[in-house]
Amino acid sequence: MKSASILMVIGSALLLGLFIFPLWSIELEAPQYPNGIGMHIHLDGLQGREKHDLQNIDGLNHYIGMRKLPKPEDMWEFSVFPKVIAGMATLGIIIGLLGLFKGISPKWFLGWLILMCVLGILGMYDFNAWMVDYGTNLDPKAIMKMTDADGNPLSYKPPLFGTRHILNFVAKSYPHTGAYMMGFGMFLTFVAYWIGNKNMKPVKV
Repeated sequence: MKSASILMVIGSALLLGLFIFPLWSIELEAPQYPNGIGMHIHLDGLQGREKHDLQNIDGLNHYIGMRKLPKPEDMWEFSVFPKVIAGMATLGIIIGLLGLFKGISPKWFLGWLILMCVLGILGMYDFNAWMVDYGTNLDPKAIMKMTDADGNPLSYKPPLFGTRHILNFVAKSYPHTGAYMMGFGMFLTFVAYWIGNKNMKPVKV
């Protein structure tokens, strides 16, 4: 159980990387922006890829009727998500230490992983729902009103994952360093459960 518990501690601690590195990144490429503009999505707010990128995105959004990018105080997620990640990291580290010193069942490792997966799915669902609202709930008084082939208002929703052409822009949405650290941490906790379960002896529950 020693090696499994150490992996559990390390895997849980990797979640703390989300307080340093972005979780997600959205970039826009167009002829008028040869180097592209973009934003990094952190647990507690948005940050431009370059100094003036957020202002430039807001300027573009104004013409097509999209709202300004939200500030931390505009979305409850930016205050709740850091607490959730800190809580899950702390809980995982405690479970790992209990496995190391008290010999608790590796099923606790699996329970933590399942809970983390559920929270991750809910987080992605919420993120996508925000993008749908942000890209489709447009100002009817916008300077530019674009429609699709059926005459419906054009949606400017960026892709949740991947690439999408929007007018003369190419929108790219992909995980960033923080997401990879979280994913690797969750993988380590699965390995911890697998090793612990494989080598399990009679344990205290």
